[in-house]
Amino acid sequence: MENQAGHEIADALGMLLRRSTRTQLHRRITEGMGEGVDELTYPVLSTLARTGPRSAADLAPDIGVDRSGVTRRASRLEAAGLLRREPDPADGRAHLLVLTEQGRAAVAQLRARLAAHITASLASWPPGEAERFAHDLRRFLTEGPFA
Repeated sequence: MENQAGHEIADALGMLLRRSTRTQLHRRITEGMGEGVDELTYPVLSTLARTGPRSAADLAPDIGVDRSGVTRRASRLEAAGLLRREPDPADGRAHLLVLTEQGRAAVAQLRARLAAHITASLASWPPGEAERFAHDLRRFLTEGPFA
C-alpha cells in the first residue's frame, strides 16, 4: 500500500512538474495583464518576488532557461517598467534584476489570480478537504523528498 502511494505521488509530480503544465497555467493567469507579462516572463517576475534581486545567470537555473533566455525576458519586463537593472555590488561586470514598484504590484495581482484559480478549481471538493490538502502539501514539501 505504501509503495502504491509513492508511485501515485511520483506520477502526479511528474505531471505537475512538466514544463507544458506550468506554461499552460502561467498563460491562463497572465492573460490580459498587459505589456511584457506572459507565460514566458511570469517565472522571472515570480522568482524575483520570492528571492529578491538576482543576476540573470543566477536566476536561469531556477526558471529553467539559460542566461540569454533570462536576459531576453528581463528586457521585455524592463521595457514594460516592471523591473530595472542595477549594478551588482559583488561583481562589477554583472547587473542585478530588481522588481520595480509596478513589478511588485503585477506580482501581487498574478498571485491573487493564481490563488483564485486554485480556489475555484477546488470548489467542488468536500468541506475541509482543500484545507487538508494544503496542510498535507506543505508537510510534504517540508518533510518529504524535497526537504
